[in-house]
Amino acid sequence: MHTPADSAVAIQGLHKKFKESHALCGVDLQVRQGEVLGLLGPNGAGKTTLVKILTTLLKPDSGHVLVNGWNVTADPEKIRSTIGMAGQYSTVDGLLTGFENLYLIAKLRGVGRRTARRNAEDLLARFRLSGVAGRPAGTYSGGMRRRLDLAAALVGSPPLVVLDEPTTGLDPESRLDTWDAVGELVAGGTTILLTTQYLEEADRLADRITVIDAGRVVADGTSDELKAAAGNRLVVCVAEDHQLDAAARAAARATGVTPMVDRRARRVEAAASDGPAALGRALTALEDEGVQVLEIGLSRSTLDDVFLGLTGRARHRAA
Repeated sequence: MHTPADSAVAIQGLHKKFKESHALCGVDLQVRQGEVLGLLGPNGAGKTTLVKILTTLLKPDSGHVLVNGWNVTADPEKIRSTIGMAGQYSTVDGLLTGFENLYLIAKLRGVGRRTARRNAEDLLARFRLSGVAGRPAGTYSGGMRRRLDLAAALVGSPPLVVLDEPTTGLDPESRLDTWDAVGELVAGGTTILLTTQYLEEADRLADRITVIDAGRVVADGTSDELKAAAGNRLVVCVAEDHQLDAAARAAARATGVTPMVDRRARRVEAAASDGPAALGRALTALEDEGVQVLEIGLSRSTLDDVFLGLTGRARHRAA
């Protein structure tokens, strides 16, 4: 397996099967040192299986997987010493104080007492938790506990941190707080593999995005590259509910694709691969249909549009 010198994670031809279910079907993936890779996919796509293999919790059936230069099958203990992980649910002990949680993890990693204390104090300061270091973690707010989770993942300064849906269940304020903390990790040069269900989160934090569906990688690139590949969207808003069907017919004629209809917003959307030309055809088609248009235009595809299109779920949103 050829591995670029700057790869923190290198995966080639990864397969994993559970009974008759293929969770991963030949995944190829690279995470460069110092980058944030956002791993997106619907439920059941294979994200969790992939993370478990990378963190040595599962063994692959076949394929090559290197993490920080070590093979996940041959060198699992060495890999564990070079990664940190913050999972979907908080793993800190609510009965221990913030300081005690970090100090204990450092000791478990084989760090001496003096260094463990200094490491815990430095991380608490870095994540703005020094003021509550002596309080039981169970009394922390959701955002504070998540920051403590991230701090725990950094004990020992691992070169790679895996964040598995780190903001699931958090309120908007705590989510923003967590994003700020992740930004601090990135500024410090930490390599991050981020799995998330929140597309805005990936759009904001990830340098590069890989989309996985049904155990296969279906797209890879920066957020801007994926949006550009998805093209523009024709958007038509009409004055009356009864004109929606006619507007949808006009949009279909103009773009050659089945549009999505939002009846509450009296809005019709369709992918427009040729942009301005589709807009011109739409104006003619809408006039032919006798539709009274309140608003018409082209919009850039969002990451939501990209995700829904790649994973074949656009039809569900249209329904």
